[in-house]
This record gives sequence, C-alpha cells and structure tokens, in this order.
Amino acid sequence: MRAFFPIVACAALAACQSGTDSGVPGDSADTRPYAGIGLSEVLKFTGTEPFWGGQVSGTSLTYTTPENPDGQTITVKRFAGRGGLSFSGTLEGQPVDMAVTPGECSDGMSDRTYPLVVTLRLRGETRNGCAWSQEHPFNGPQNP
Repeated sequence: MRAFFPIVACAALAACQSGTDSGVPGDSADTRPYAGIGLSEVLKFTGTEPFWGGQVSGTSLTYTTPENPDGQTITVKRFAGRGGLSFSGTLEGQPVDMAVTPGECSDGMSDRTYPLVVTLRLRGETRNGCAWSQEHPFNGPQNP
C-alpha cells in the first residue's frame, strides 16, 4: 500500500493544476515543481474526526493528538509535485504520507478558513485536514 499512496498523492498534486498551453503557472505545459511553500516555512496542520494535527519544519514532521499533545516527531522526505507538496516518512514502523495542496479549507469546527488542504495517510487510514503557515495564514479568529 505504501507504494500506492505516493503515486496517488503525486497524481493528486498534478491534477490540482490544469489548463491549456497559455504560458501561465498551472498551465498543462508548466512542468516546474510547486514552489508555493518555501523550504524554510513551518507548515502547521490540523484535522478532525479524530482530532489530529502537528507541523512540518524542514525534514521533521511532528504528529499530535489530544492523547499526545507533545506529539511524535519523525524524519520526512519532501517532494514538490506540480500542484503541491508531499511529505513521506515512518511512524512506529508504519508509513506516513501527507499531501499538501493550495485551496480554501475549513476544519468544520471554527470560523477559520485555511489556505491549504491536507490529505494524511497514517496507519492505513486517510485523514483530511487543513494547513497554514506564517507566510500563508488562516483567516478568522486567533482563538476560536
């Protein structure tokens, strides 16, 4: 299954950009890797049902839950596709793959709107969530 998810994530990242050969970013002729999230950005992410979250900084991903608010930190590899990023690593002997794409996102629990969509594959489950960074902030209350 691990080999399957990166292929799906890469396809999803590529699918996020479409268009015709017009010379603009996102164009089907544009083969450059996604550069919308800088290497030095600290990317924070959150999801519900069940509640989870964390952050990615460099090659470190910290995954948190209400039961483990300090989280577990793993080493990840970053891949820039055409329409977003993916991060891959191992947590407790299980593969972890996270795809991040630009797009309006709601956590369904607050009045916030996030600029990035997250799909996390962990322990055989796929979870959907939202992400933001200082450079790509969310809109809405600081403490909902």
